[in-house]
Amino acid sequence: MKRKVGIMGGTFDPIHNGHLLLGEEAYRQFALDEVVFMPTGIPPHKAGKKIADAADRKRMVELAVANTAYFSCSDMELMRHRTTYTAETLTLLKEKNPDTEYYYIVGADSLDQMDGWYHPEIIFQKAVILAAMRQTQTAEEFENAKKMLETKYHASIQLLRCPLMPMSSSQIRAHIQRGISVEKYLPQFVWEYIKEKKLYYN
Repeated sequence: MKRKVGIMGGTFDPIHNGHLLLGEEAYRQFALDEVVFMPTGIPPHKAGKKIADAADRKRMVELAVANTAYFSCSDMELMRHRTTYTAETLTLLKEKNPDTEYYYIVGADSLDQMDGWYHPEIIFQKAVILAAMRQTQTAEEFENAKKMLETKYHASIQLLRCPLMPMSSSQIRAHIQRGISVEKYLPQFVWEYIKEKKLYYN
């Protein structure tokens, strides 16, 4: 029987409870063996933008997943020290673990954008996509986006049912800058790390 592994990529700047909930729901709904949280090195859509150091983002992910046995953190993309692409990552993973079935977990706004990603045909070939719906999206809109990608790329896309995310990473950073409490949106150890390192305060 093939091992089923979820991959959750992202800048994780910072990782928050919504990310963990998405991973939890993917694990539960699709009977995964493990969910790997993989901080991106330099994401192509954020080239030139200010993001926290890779070491800090990695450490926050490690702290966030430490107490969940089926969660782990991978620095695979961080170690490439350049712009990283999901297509390359999934290709390397499949070469290393050909008997593993990979499930790539995407948040609410990613499915509509995937057609414009770097080599989307490779992504859809190497992994099943687990996609959450956007807050403003109807079931019909989701199905239309899903069908387009399935037809164009022979993709396998599944709806990941998940409660709406109350706060994004960018909103959390903005709140910290303004001195507004974000403690309830973050794992405790992540919040303590942010305060200790004074991340996002200016």
